[in-house]
Formats: sequence, structure tokens, C-alpha cells
Amino acid sequence: MRKDPKQIPSRITLPIKRLRRSELPVDTLALAKYLIGKTLVRELPRGRLVGRIVETEAYPVGDAAGHAFGGKTPSRHSLFLPHGHAYVYFTYGSCFMMNVSSETVGVGAGVLIRALEPLEGITFMERRRRTHRLLDLTRGPGRLAQAFDIDKRLDGLNLCSGRKIWLGDSVRSTGPVGKSIRIGINREVDRLYRFYERGNPFVSGLKRMRE
Repeated sequence: MRKDPKQIPSRITLPIKRLRRSELPVDTLALAKYLIGKTLVRELPRGRLVGRIVETEAYPVGDAAGHAFGGKTPSRHSLFLPHGHAYVYFTYGSCFMMNVSSETVGVGAGVLIRALEPLEGITFMERRRRTHRLLDLTRGPGRLAQAFDIDKRLDGLNLCSGRKIWLGDSVRSTGPVGKSIRIGINREVDRLYRFYERGNPFVSGLKRMRE
């Protein structure tokens, strides 16, 4: 039985193995599913933040809903880097979001990190988010970016060898992975490109989107 989210400790140190680029699938849909259960680590001067990736969305090559669809521009440059780089952008006039580049160099596509299960550095996340409600810290791409202090400074960083933010292996077994349509888009709306850990309370969206 899954633990009550309120019982997750706020001060723990996890042994996390950094993911190598060779371990990441060179395919957007495969990478989106592969990242479920893996970890995102944000290194800060006063410590680190860790979260389990529990929800992603794929924006593959040729997808009209993806940022890369309009072609390579200076602001989208990171989407065309080799798989495993951060693409950070500002959206809705209010928040940042982070994708992982997902194809070979010069091919634009990415995986949006939609939700995390907070594991380490929770006190810092609470200050950033101005809430003590654990479920509201990193459930949704804008919230997790705010909680993890993710902004344009991290755009283009190598998530396999970078020091400020990186991808780590799983710290426990991953539950069944579901898939569905993506959230909050108005193009390619019927594509089943959203992946999530079924039943995890930190997955965003309506309850039916977590089951």
C-alpha cells in the first residue's frame, strides 16, 4: 500500500546513480515512458532537491503541438541538441517549464517533465512554493519548476553530466505506467503521448487522469 504523502520524510539522503546518455532512448515516446520512476536532481549551494518523475508528455518529431514544430530558432535551440539536454521556456506569462531533448543532434523534439514526487529538500520547496501542502509542491510542470528553482539559466544544460541539474536512476521500483492524451493543448489532442505512474497522488490533472 502506498504511503500517505504526508508521511514522506523531508530530510533524507538518497544514493542516486546519475543516468548516462547511452542509457536514454533516442526516441521521444520511448524516452517519455522510460523517465517515469527516474529522478530529477537539482544541486543548490545549500543542498540538493530530489524528486521522482511520475508524469511526462512526449512531443515527438513533426508534432504540431510541440515547440520544435515551427523549426529551429535561438529560443528553441536546446530542443535540437542531442538527447538528454534541458530545454527551459517561459509560458503563460507566469511560469517556466522544462523538457528533455529527445532525439539526435539537429532533430527537434522533447519530453515535458509534468510532475514529480518530492523526496529530498522538501523544506526548500515549501519556501519556494509558499505552501506546506506536499501535494501542491511539484504536481504540474509550472509548480515543479518553481519548487526546483528552474528557469532560463538552466536552458541547454547537459542533464547527464551537468552539476546544477541532472537525471538520476530510480530509487525504488516503479508502479504500472499508464498513458493518455496530453493536458492543456489544442493541437494533436487525440495523441496518447502522456505517461504517468498509475495511482501516484503527485500526478497532475483530474483523478481519472491518475488512474
